[in-house]
Amino acid sequence: MGTIAIVIGATGLVGGPLTEQLVATDNISKVIAITRRPIEHPSTKIDNNVVNFDQLEECATLFRADFLFSCLGTTRKQAGSHAAQRRVDLDYQYKAAQLAADMGVNHYLLVSSSGADVNSRNPYLKMKGELEQKIKTLPFKRISIFQPSLLLGSRKDFRIGEKLGSWVLPSLCSLPGLRRFRPVTGQQVAAKMVQVSQQPGQTREWFQLDEIFIKR
Repeated sequence: MGTIAIVIGATGLVGGPLTEQLVATDNISKVIAITRRPIEHPSTKIDNNVVNFDQLEECATLFRADFLFSCLGTTRKQAGSHAAQRRVDLDYQYKAAQLAADMGVNHYLLVSSSGADVNSRNPYLKMKGELEQKIKTLPFKRISIFQPSLLLGSRKDFRIGEKLGSWVLPSLCSLPGLRRFRPVTGQQVAAKMVQVSQQPGQTREWFQLDEIFIKR
């Protein structure tokens, strides 16, 4: 039996291209895409399971695999409140990680954020820091956390802050000392996650800012 990868957030900016890249990875025999709405994909490697994330425990057997790629996320505007955003970005992801750990998943890979800090005054960065802290307590053999700068790519929802950042940051980050903060595309983050999953690494490892770009 080949290697099985789980993706949560397979319809997102990182999760979408990640799913495509995992399908194209030779030693991955199955990609279990756990989503809140159906996805269409021609590959027979894709096993799409539409679930209610509020009742994720009922789907525990779906989390029996080798890898869990956690790319789930929303915005406060989309969710309707900070509490609702926390339910998606923190509670759902942590519950999925708990189930995966219980089912014997060896390697957990998480898309977090640059500046994630449990002590941050910024609610978003604090939330990301809380998730990282909780994940570290789980008994995965290996945990890889990715903390990118501003994510670029085509989104279904318009985000004025990110749009402005995508115009300003590339020029700003060409200045000496700021290059490591340059924006990164969802495709590039996905490629780094796949690369890391295919190579040996540390038991607990973080990839920050420009470390996410694959060196050619």
